[in-house]
Amino acid sequence: MGNARPRPARLAEKLLQIRLALGISQTEILHRLGVEDRILYNRISDYERDKNEPTLMVLLQYARLANVYLEALVDDTLDLPHKLPAPTKTEGTRRKSLQARKNR
Repeated sequence: MGNARPRPARLAEKLLQIRLALGISQTEILHRLGVEDRILYNRISDYERDKNEPTLMVLLQYARLANVYLEALVDDTLDLPHKLPAPTKTEGTRRKSLQARKNR
């Protein structure tokens, strides 16, 4: 077997941020993602606590709910917009700490 692929360190935090910004329960996000017939609601908790990683198709649905590009979810150097869902589709914003280092 090969090496496990690297996991985004901030993915769980971003998935939780999306659900909380939408003001919905873990059960409701299953409905919004359109996966209630494929995964159990406790899987959402696993995603949000970084115990498990969603499939690519589930991540795509999260990105669509938040109106962000998938890159904004998986790139640890990007922050999600403050307002979710974003008014216009966005790629997220560079983390301030990274911008400050680049400007030095």
